Amino acid sequence: MRKRNVQVLVRLSEQEARHLNIQLSRTGLSRSAYLRFPIMGYAPKPLPPLDYHKMIKELRAIGNRMNQIAARANATGFIKADDYDRDVTELRQAVRKIQDAVILPERRLPDGGHEHLESG
Repeated sequence: MRKRNVQVLVRLSEQEARHLNIQLSRTGLSRSAYLRFPIMGYAPKPLPPLDYHKMIKELRAIGNRMNQIAARANATGFIKADDYDRDVTELRQAVRKIQDAVILPERRLPDGGHEHLESG
């Protein structure tokens, strides 16, 4: 038996339907899932940028290397400054990429695409 067996009919204007379809494309959710979110007290979020998972993987790798440097420093009393400086530089670059992709404004292009404003 289906878990969700109550059907609800909702009528929308053309404008409301277009707006709903835009929101669905931004979230990647089905129409039913999108409409259930607010009922359960949640607000659907837009899909992350395409390279989100790659950026997170990169941050984790940098964090792991920095943890290894810290463990070595605790064990020996010394730190490899070159390794640490390299990882700090990579971390800053990765954070800048994430900011560019996630929080900086986008310019809408005439062909319908988007162009991210790059941070300094």
